[in-house]
Amino acid sequence: MDKFLNDQDLVAMYERLGISRETYESGLRALDALKERFERIDRIAEYNQMKVLAAMQECHVGESDLLATTGYGYNDEGRDKLERVYAGTFHTEDAVVRPQLISGTHALTVALFGVLRPGDVLLSVAGKPYDTLDDVIGIFRQADGSLRDFGVTYKQVDLNEDGELDLPAIEQAAAQHPKVVYLQRSKGYETRKTFSTADIEQMVNVVRRVHPQAIIMVDNCYGEFTELREPSDVGADLIIGSLIKNPGGGLAPVGGYIAGKKKYIEMCSNRMTSPGLGKEVGPNLGTIRSFYQGFFLSPTVTAGAVKGAIFLAKLFEDQGYSVFPASSEERYDLIQTVTFNDPEGVCAFCRGIQAAAPVDSYVTPEPWDMPGYDAQVIMAAGAFVSGSSIELSADGPMKPPYTVYFQGGLTFDHAKLGALKALEEVRKYLKDKA
Repeated sequence: MDKFLNDQDLVAMYERLGISRETYESGLRALDALKERFERIDRIAEYNQMKVLAAMQECHVGESDLLATTGYGYNDEGRDKLERVYAGTFHTEDAVVRPQLISGTHALTVALFGVLRPGDVLLSVAGKPYDTLDDVIGIFRQADGSLRDFGVTYKQVDLNEDGELDLPAIEQAAAQHPKVVYLQRSKGYETRKTFSTADIEQMVNVVRRVHPQAIIMVDNCYGEFTELREPSDVGADLIIGSLIKNPGGGLAPVGGYIAGKKKYIEMCSNRMTSPGLGKEVGPNLGTIRSFYQGFFLSPTVTAGAVKGAIFLAKLFEDQGYSVFPASSEERYDLIQTVTFNDPEGVCAFCRGIQAAAPVDSYVTPEPWDMPGYDAQVIMAAGAFVSGSSIELSADGPMKPPYTVYFQGGLTFDHAKLGALKALEEVRKYLKDKA
């Protein structure tokens, strides 16, 4: 550690970026405690990097596959081959990977409407899904165009008192033969655990025992490449995610994916475009090069973001803040929470993240009425791709207990700076408050 403390050039650069010596040294102590954790994460990234590379080589990706297509997109070999790369990486029968899937919520919506029919039952086994799906499903009201509006019934199994999947309750609910069993892997705006592939495997085994025909669907957002296995490796029929999160590697400008069994991908594709056309249409619109290159880089980018989340947890733990997960816990997504019990603490944290950004660093984030949420939300994100949460970002709803959600960083060094800058701004706020 002394070696780095004596590196005056590096210290001067952090000071130029607004990091005090006190905060810088707090970061060094946190880093020193995390060396072994980071080595293990790098090994996971190495394995996943080879897995992606093997899939690309086996699919014979060529330079001509990187060309743009327009119009209907008939015979877009680069697009079709990319979908085979995703299927090969995630060990599924098929996949759809498109710029026409504009977000994780949209990809999930396409998948849900693709496989569900009037009279079917959708069972969520990890409590209520993310807020943006409330109106998609029609959880609280019969929103125009929701699944409920189309005659799909929604049921859910809450987590048990320990915050774990309630396997006996899931078994009982699955025995009623719901059409889709749905699990959101990551926490969303909750302070619950993110589920590992081992957790998901237990759930799959329970469901299969009483209802072998169930379509098991996993919202895999933020979880890709955090482990050696994906939910599709342990029996999930469909996994869904966003390309401006992990699998886009920070390069994809838009997009989503659905990967799984071929018959279900066909159903989802018919919903995405139209019955009879399915996957045959949909131009790549020039996104294809960034989709390939982003996917290639995503294991390394994801590893950097995971390390950034752990570093931030350790940094704020050492200052006495309540963080979740703890810095010592295993990670199955990118998201790190810090609870302030104070709205101004959340705002100060987000000011620090924004000030660390390469784009719009001079902007001050403010809470606003964001569509799809029941409280104002503050968001800090100076990103190359608007809304990209694989890039350094933080956000949170402005309601008790005033918890902020941190994620991303295209490199660990940038995630580290964001964490230091967030702590710097929180310290300034507390000093001014005193």
